[in-house]
Amino acid sequence: MNKTISTVLCLLTSFCCYANPYWVDDSYNVASRFAKYQQQDPNLSLPLLQFQAGQVIKPDVRYRQAIVSDKQQSASGDKQLQPSLTRDLHLDIFYPSVSAKSNQHKTLVLIHGGGWRSGNKSHLWPMANLLAQRGYTLVIPEYRLSVEAPYPAAINDIKAAIQWIRQQAQTQHIPSDNISLLGGSSGGHLAALIAYQINHDLSLPENQAHETATQQHTKRIAAVIDLDGVLDFTDPLALKYENRKGDKSAAALWLGGSWQQSQEIWQQASPTTYLSPQSPPSLIISSGQARFTAGKQRVKHHLTQHNIPYQYHEFDQVIHTFWLFEPYLSQSVKTIDNFLQSLAP
Repeated sequence: MNKTISTVLCLLTSFCCYANPYWVDDSYNVASRFAKYQQQDPNLSLPLLQFQAGQVIKPDVRYRQAIVSDKQQSASGDKQLQPSLTRDLHLDIFYPSVSAKSNQHKTLVLIHGGGWRSGNKSHLWPMANLLAQRGYTLVIPEYRLSVEAPYPAAINDIKAAIQWIRQQAQTQHIPSDNISLLGGSSGGHLAALIAYQINHDLSLPENQAHETATQQHTKRIAAVIDLDGVLDFTDPLALKYENRKGDKSAAALWLGGSWQQSQEIWQQASPTTYLSPQSPPSLIISSGQARFTAGKQRVKHHLTQHNIPYQYHEFDQVIHTFWLFEPYLSQSVKTIDNFLQSLAP
């Protein structure tokens, strides 16, 4: 019998502040977004966590110790001097429902959004729960945000989480031979960036020389799902919005400067920079607001040119963070499941 937990997504953004305090920006949260978006879409509703019998979740599993930048950002974006700190980073594991018969060999790493500076892994619990009930194993890592540590800290953290999955696969009972990445908004950008980057780097001659084809295959990202995340920072549409506030924009605060100040870094942090013949199959789900998936045409052209599976699904001008709320959450999960099942095992 299903157990309903009506704790909706104002969940667990708690922050323990003991010996090592650090900045947290909690401006991006589900409750405030719901209050804002419900005025635009009265049919919007907060999802409930409905667990099936025997479903297992492991919250807050430590996966690495990370250095906190000695120059952190205040809420205004100004640098604040702090002593060098370290802190533990954690992830949540949602195991597949015992009643699910398919997808048992697949793992999805879910990456939350929040403009690279805010957000919390708990935002993706409802999506993880629904996907677990379709047979997937879900891993949701926390990662350092720009108020705590700038680019490329978030990338390093998520790559460390993927490495942790591979190292702990047997002890934690996580499938590690078929890992896909999924993220929303800035999390979608990070999912695409890391997926394309990992597969691109594995194809470099210096890496191929030291590993067999089987070893290479098991290290590749199997697929990437981008929910309204920018794909090319250098695209004119992306620059129009991501660089609009100059060095105070969310992207600039993460990347260390505006487009005019840090063009090389903006290029380096663009997922399209790492497109290759080994790029993973890709699904893009858009709110219908083109700015959030700037660069998708370049992705589509490259993947179709190399016969790599590519799908694009567009809602009809809905709210940006559609995956956080019903009815779009359930619709998105169905699209994601159909896409992943369409791929060769």
